[in-house]
Amino acid sequence: MIAIKKNIDLGLTISEKQLLKAKGILQKNITTYAIDEIASVINATPQRAKTLIALYEFQSIPSIGIKFAEDLILLGYYNLLSLQHKSGPELLNTYEKTIGYRIDPCVEDQFRLVVHYANYPDSTKKWWDFTTERKAFRNKHGYPADRPL
Repeated sequence: MIAIKKNIDLGLTISEKQLLKAKGILQKNITTYAIDEIASVINATPQRAKTLIALYEFQSIPSIGIKFAEDLILLGYYNLLSLQHKSGPELLNTYEKTIGYRIDPCVEDQFRLVVHYANYPDSTKKWWDFTTERKAFRNKHGYPADRPL
């Protein structure tokens, strides 16, 4: 499995932190609990618990932070398994259409990284390891004609 980073931000409220602590649940172990267990402990909806678990899993990937983890959730992804065999370029295209504007091209490198990790969980690559691959792909294929401005 993925090496655990030291600083993973789940965006927990003070109350959520206190409730987890009261039950002896460490944030680094949140993915070992079922969604309904976490929801019950923090008095939240199953959706909130599912989001917390996804935030942790995605940020466990080197060089992925909370903002990009939230972007993956925005696209409907809640675990790495759901990203296996996806396409980094297609994920970027979908993301730009979802948000309605163009984003920094390096974001595509992050999409490529999470797809890579979904298929090779023991990898040590970081998002910038995909820059050359992205540039070559975009030089050859370009961007969609309906790409937002």
